[in-house]
Amino acid sequence: MKTKNILSVLALSFFITMGYAQKGKVRQAKKEYDNLAYVKTSEILLEVANNGFKSVELLQKLANSFYFNNQMKEAAQWYGELMAMNENVDPEYYFRYAQALKSIENYTESDKWMNKFHEADRSDLRGRAFASTVDYLSKIDEASRDFEIKNMDINTDVSDFGTTQYQDQLVYASARGGGKKYKWNEQPFLDLFTADKQEDGSYSGANAYNAQVNSKFHESSAAFTPDDETMYFTRNNYHNKKYKKSEDGTNRLKLFRATLDEGNWSNVESVHFNSDEYSVAHPTINLSGTKMYFASDMEGTLGKSDIFEVEIKEDGTLGDPVNLGSSINTEGHESFPFINSEGDLYFSSNGFSGLGGLDVFVIREFEKRKESNQQLILENVGRPINSPMDDFAYYENIATKEGFFTSNRDGGKGDDDIYTFIIPDCEQIVEGIVSDQETQTPIVGARVTLLDAEGEALNSQTVGDDGAYKFEKLECEKEYLIRIEAEDYETVEERFTTPKRKQDLIINPTLEKDVKGITEGTDLAETLNIPIIYFDFDKSNIRPDAEVELQKVLAVMKQYPTMVVDIRSHTDCRAPAEYNLRLSDSRAKSTRQYLISNGIEAGRLTAKGYGESQLVNDCGCEPTNESDCTEEQHQLNRRSEFIIVKM
Repeated sequence: MKTKNILSVLALSFFITMGYAQKGKVRQAKKEYDNLAYVKTSEILLEVANNGFKSVELLQKLANSFYFNNQMKEAAQWYGELMAMNENVDPEYYFRYAQALKSIENYTESDKWMNKFHEADRSDLRGRAFASTVDYLSKIDEASRDFEIKNMDINTDVSDFGTTQYQDQLVYASARGGGKKYKWNEQPFLDLFTADKQEDGSYSGANAYNAQVNSKFHESSAAFTPDDETMYFTRNNYHNKKYKKSEDGTNRLKLFRATLDEGNWSNVESVHFNSDEYSVAHPTINLSGTKMYFASDMEGTLGKSDIFEVEIKEDGTLGDPVNLGSSINTEGHESFPFINSEGDLYFSSNGFSGLGGLDVFVIREFEKRKESNQQLILENVGRPINSPMDDFAYYENIATKEGFFTSNRDGGKGDDDIYTFIIPDCEQIVEGIVSDQETQTPIVGARVTLLDAEGEALNSQTVGDDGAYKFEKLECEKEYLIRIEAEDYETVEERFTTPKRKQDLIINPTLEKDVKGITEGTDLAETLNIPIIYFDFDKSNIRPDAEVELQKVLAVMKQYPTMVVDIRSHTDCRAPAEYNLRLSDSRAKSTRQYLISNGIEAGRLTAKGYGESQLVNDCGCEPTNESDCTEEQHQLNRRSEFIIVKM
């Protein structure tokens, strides 16, 4: 059937017409400890920050140290301090801050930073999914998967649609039944039928439900409670031989309930929120039997039809319907909901960007996300489920890996045909080698943990002499994290999303030393990652950002009260040599004075400037004080050194 004919449908309202016609988817190296002392940088950073000295780099590393150790309350505190500085940072910090905020149930603030994350990097799939889809065609291509769909043998040349499973049967609606014809299409009215599952997994047969369920008008879209004792189904507004219309003369759709009595469906009754003035149709029930989802154009609907939910109480009665809201519903048609055993909500819509007509969409982990007030992420399920025609009534059984949907795409047998497919196996492998960032040697004994997107540990391995790890049987299209921990190293975390098609993923993490050996001759600038002590141009006074770096040196010298340090200041070549020598010497002495004023004995510090006399590369400027070197090359020469001359 064609979409244009929907406007002609009165008796089916907007729902069964969709059934007919609309397309509506990351070796620890063994060290000799003799004659060495060690600095745990994360503790130094915390001490410096608690003393009121902060920089973007310090806060990033400090917050990360808590984040990667799953201390999210502290991570949120220090990421918050980082954001309060209003400095440019890698957008990944917005994402980490958002996750940390979620862990403390501050969802409103988390959403704010997720929006900022998206605005800062619109190519990131996490941000794009959060902020809705713009480049929908490429996203649909990304979502599409390569598996075979089959037009089922049970299809006829009339309309067959809308499947669910009941025990070993497939329940569906069909116009094959004969009898009174529906004026709109000159086909018989729809009835509910069952097909029996065969030994080879196929289905055959067309067994009509009894007269308690099937009437002389339309029946479709059934759903069953987990105990198999209660069925909900869609029917025209016809009950107890009474055919009713709305005030405008339209016979609407209603939901009916039947119970199983000695093997027969009986005791058919209308649910309490039906009305002659609007339609209610296409039920689906969750795994626990506590929620039913359905479509309706009742009061409060945002568009032509919306998805609603209603509580199924312990005594079997139904609560009051609740509209699922604008994350799901639009001004268009949303219908044919299906909730799978994992709480993923599928439905068909023409209000979101798709390939044409009704497309099948999914919100994964819908029930879990809704319960915890997390954002609902809408996905078009892509090809081959969706097509330029109408695709709707998606159903899947994860346990048996069976899937079904209805489409009126070209090449079918009738108006609407039921298609089936096997849910493809898609298991991913992630593997790699854990190595030292500086030496590139394997870190023996590193602990690699695989976690899900919420930080729940799934598996863990301790690497051997080769530093190799390997995790198998990861799900496709799913976000994971690997966390790498090793004694004396900073913890590293790698977040990744498995692809939609099977392939091996290689992630080779490198770890930076956290506990670092220091002895006579060690440059604390390298140990503490202090590339330069910044001064204003032509000045030698200590700037606030330089204080943060000097506080690191101060903390180490307080930790080792007999340590003696020689401060060495260097410049690049871009000024007269005599000037650079005087300036660097003045800056070295200012640095020394700062440390003395903060409690370090003068006898423990020496200071000297070397100007441009000890360049680390070939960026000399003689005789013109000019050079063709890049700014990055000159930066290597503008450095400060804090050499331990005595422990």
